[in-house]
Amino acid sequence: MDLESFLREKGVWHRFVEKSETIHTSDAAKAAGRPLEMVTKNLVAKTDRGEYLLLIVPGDRKVNLRKVASVIGVKSIGLVPFERAQEISGYPPGATPSVGHKTKMRVLMDSSLLRFETLFSGGGSRSRLVELKTSDIKDLDEATVCDIAE
Repeated sequence: MDLESFLREKGVWHRFVEKSETIHTSDAAKAAGRPLEMVTKNLVAKTDRGEYLLLIVPGDRKVNLRKVASVIGVKSIGLVPFERAQEISGYPPGATPSVGHKTKMRVLMDSSLLRFETLFSGGGSRSRLVELKTSDIKDLDEATVCDIAE
């Protein structure tokens, strides 16, 4: 299922924003004319127990993997290499949305994102973003909201 079909099936408000093709969040925000702190990084990670996670942090911040490990009670976590991330999420890096992934993953969302009514993330392709209500991202992902960015 593609992202647009997933969102329609769930009955979730969304809006796609077309832009030039980008991979990095900062480039995507510039290309789409959106504030960097409202464009999320959606990072696939793996714990030392073999569990996959999706980590959602603001585009102007970095994920703190030690904080993530502490929140979920594991010794270590590593980001999954780009090639492997696509296999797990179903989307290429730079296009990964905050919802609707191929593999069901535990999702951790940085608490600072709750200050925004809507957020932008990868829109399923590198040439678009999707705008979603922050509350819908949290609900669809059953996300744990916590402090994981620095």
